[in-house]
Amino acid sequence: MTLIIIIALGILAIGSWVFVYFKIELFKKDIVKKEEELNNRLYELAIVKELGDRVGYSLDVHQIIDIITGSLHQFIEYSAVSYMLVEPEKLIFKVHLEESVHRGFVDEVKKRMIGSISALLNKDFQKVPIEEILSGAILIEEVQEPVKSFFNIPLVIGDKIVGVLTVAHTQTGLYKEEEMTILYKITNQASQAVTKLQKVVETEQSKLNSMMESMADGVVMTDLDYRLMVINPAAKKAIGFESDQEVTIFDFIDNLGGKFDIRGRLEESVKLKKTYESEKVLLNDKFFQIFVFPVINKATEGQETVLGGVVIFHDITSEVATEQIQKDFTSMLVHELRSPLDSIKRIATVLKGGTIKAKTEKYEDYLSMIHSNSSGMLNLVNDILDVSKLEAGKFSVTKKPGDIKDVISKRIDFYAIPAKDKKITLESTLSEDVPSEVEFDAEGIEHVLNNLISNAMKFTKPDGKVALNAFLHKKGGKINDEMKIAGLEPLDINIKNDMDAVMVIVSDTGIGIKEEEVGSLFKKFKQLESGKTTQQKGTGLGLVITKGVVEEHGGEIGVVSEYGKGSNFFFTLPIKPVTAPTPATAQTPTDTPPAPDSVVVQTPTPTKPVADPAPPIPAATPKTTPPVA
Repeated sequence: MTLIIIIALGILAIGSWVFVYFKIELFKKDIVKKEEELNNRLYELAIVKELGDRVGYSLDVHQIIDIITGSLHQFIEYSAVSYMLVEPEKLIFKVHLEESVHRGFVDEVKKRMIGSISALLNKDFQKVPIEEILSGAILIEEVQEPVKSFFNIPLVIGDKIVGVLTVAHTQTGLYKEEEMTILYKITNQASQAVTKLQKVVETEQSKLNSMMESMADGVVMTDLDYRLMVINPAAKKAIGFESDQEVTIFDFIDNLGGKFDIRGRLEESVKLKKTYESEKVLLNDKFFQIFVFPVINKATEGQETVLGGVVIFHDITSEVATEQIQKDFTSMLVHELRSPLDSIKRIATVLKGGTIKAKTEKYEDYLSMIHSNSSGMLNLVNDILDVSKLEAGKFSVTKKPGDIKDVISKRIDFYAIPAKDKKITLESTLSEDVPSEVEFDAEGIEHVLNNLISNAMKFTKPDGKVALNAFLHKKGGKINDEMKIAGLEPLDINIKNDMDAVMVIVSDTGIGIKEEEVGSLFKKFKQLESGKTTQQKGTGLGLVITKGVVEEHGGEIGVVSEYGKGSNFFFTLPIKPVTAPTPATAQTPTDTPPAPDSVVVQTPTPTKPVADPAPPIPAATPKTTPPVA
């Protein structure tokens, strides 16, 4: 019995020892596991701290991944650690070798990474150029160990996959899920930090973009890697893109072609801290002057740091057009002055020679030619001076009571002979309701009529017709109805200031004006392309002055034209009733006798017939200069 008890106690002791032993082993394993977790956590924190210390507020993904891959050897074994980033025009493949491998090992890693990126982004990257960077141990072709352990971790910035991080080894079954999870957490935290910073930067960029959207000049700002940080709609439009389209520096390079080396100029500006200014560059039918500046940050220590570059697209299309117009005008002006000056010089030479006797018919003809040529030059100079006054706001007219019908009739008579010489029918129609006496500048309106009639004749071929029609427009009346009453064909005439006015229309059966050219009619030095085909030259100042004279009277001027069929120039002359002198008032006789020695002279008050109510507007009676064929 005693023996049985001793045996039982021995078995119990052995069991207790075995239990304690396994308990101790389990505790040891738990301690080792917790120590590994602690070490992994410390490594994770160390990496995150190092990222914070070394990266700061950087958005450089290369730098961030370099920090992670450079510290991995403390945590995990590998033969090679690498990352592949997707750039707009290429792939960046950077490999760090912890131990020597052969070239086939690196190529296999690269192939697998390209496959991973292609699958993640659903895009074929097989033919995309690859920039390879190799560091660490050297390649030894005798080491023929293939890739046996391998795993990828996607690199995500702002919900966008930008590349993959890869760890590879020549040993089999080396990596556990736990290690991959830790590495994934580290890269994910780094990605989240960059994403948050990127959102802050994007918010600031959106504010800056909002301020620049209203700018007429195109503005592009890049960082040191020539990525677009800021771009306004005007810059996109300059290279042919819509304002809502995404663009990169490579879109600018492609669309600018060989016209402007934007990448080269940015590099030069950033590296040399130099400002560049281009000559005029033609882009999509517009001329631009392009400026390139470095973006420089002046530190507190007085040192300068270049942060990137700025490109400004300044639209100079209007300046180039004005410059060309001025060149054309100068050339025309020289021609216009040279011919009469040469004629005057030749005639003066002949007269000076004494071969032509004074008071003879030929002598008088020469004097007449001198007078005609000098008058033409004087008129040209006066036109230029008038345009200068218009631009300076110093042009004015002197309005006096006058007979507008008489002015119109005299202009028709004046052009009767030139019309006969050109075999053009010239006629006029003056409605009876047009008042004879209104306030206007007779000389100014003569200039208006001269310009409109001479232009009409200039662009009308022989056997054509030029007509001047005038009728009364009443405030609130319909112009087409008034034209019908005046016996005229209705026209699509619109006026802004509706008031009582004399409406004058000069019509012709000439070449007409193209619709796209109508807007340029009353611009300085502008001659229409359609007019150039007729070999008819001019200064381009006539209509500018005509418009100024009409508007100084408070009227409007415009044109209704159909290309190939003729033109109808019209203007309004507002009617301001002429105030008659107030007649003297007769004294009313009283019963009080006049004072002594005073004389009362009663002057009879002139009576003015009272007009009957205006009769219905009669149809106008045309006054026609007989057509000369």
